[in-house]
Amino acid sequence: MFTAELAAGLPALVLLLGVGLTAVDAVRLRVWCLHAARESALAQSRGRTAPPWTDPPVGAALSATADDRTVRIRVQAPVRVFGASVPRVRVAATAVASWEPGVAPRVVPAAAGRLGMVRDRG
Repeated sequence: MFTAELAAGLPALVLLLGVGLTAVDAVRLRVWCLHAARESALAQSRGRTAPPWTDPPVGAALSATADDRTVRIRVQAPVRVFGASVPRVRVAATAVASWEPGVAPRVVPAAAGRLGMVRDRG
């Protein structure tokens, strides 16, 4: 038998479940972005491209900047929000690495093209 309390409380419970799942997904994506940014920054500082296992999340936008002392990689990814009318939320992570001795301060050309694109694996 349904009561008024259950009828009022069930939508709130479903809403809290959606918010909780979105928060868990945001934390997961943030850790994934941080890993991809860190590994890419380390590879850039050593004059190499990032290893293939550091692929960023689906839909992530990556950017690389370099100066005479450091290289900075920023990864931004959209969070899948459980709800159609909610605006998109993005998480971001940035990693900075110092240039290794003997490596000229520059962004590796092969990695620059890879880091400048938006990943979309459909």
